Amino acid sequence: MDKLRYMISDAAGLVNVEAHVLRYWEEELQLNIPRNEMGHRYYTKENIQQFLKIKELKEQGYQLKAIKMVIHNGKNPEEAAALTNANAALAERSVPNQPTAVKQTVSYTSAEEKMAQFRILMSGIVKEALADNNQDLSKEIGENVGDRVLKEMNYLMREQDEQEEERFRKLDAAIRELNVKKLKSGAKKKEPHRLFAKKEVTT
Repeated sequence: MDKLRYMISDAAGLVNVEAHVLRYWEEELQLNIPRNEMGHRYYTKENIQQFLKIKELKEQGYQLKAIKMVIHNGKNPEEAAALTNANAALAERSVPNQPTAVKQTVSYTSAEEKMAQFRILMSGIVKEALADNNQDLSKEIGENVGDRVLKEMNYLMREQDEQEEERFRKLDAAIRELNVKKLKSGAKKKEPHRLFAKKEVTT
């Protein structure tokens, strides 16, 4: 008898999280998610139970590194958390005089985690749209991406035009100023010559 299969939207609903969160957990925890004959991922009851356990551990404050140890190494959550904290403490002791460096590392890790979630989310949306042959969704995504790209390009072009216009304005002002200086300089040089010429004529 075939196992009951769930699509990602159904699985996300059962776990009560967003679909991109499931994809992020799959990626970070290296979960083995089955795929059907068409290459589309699906979820079994066992996968749902695993996700519920992951969610429970997350809500208890465990990090994904500790949860990964629980899943792949069979460690209990407390032991995995202790190992994770020990590794973090060891890394912190390796730079005892550089607390700022530790804070920056934590900050960068958090930023990288958010970026990873965003990449997985976008990648999943595009892949699912293409894999399911959902032309309407693919077209909508393409139009949205195209609109954003066009808006960004228009903004960059407008900004570049403004910069070029300002550059030409400054160049034109500099040329005008230079011409005025040349005219004044030429007038000063010619003036003594005219006076001298007049004196010769009068004598």
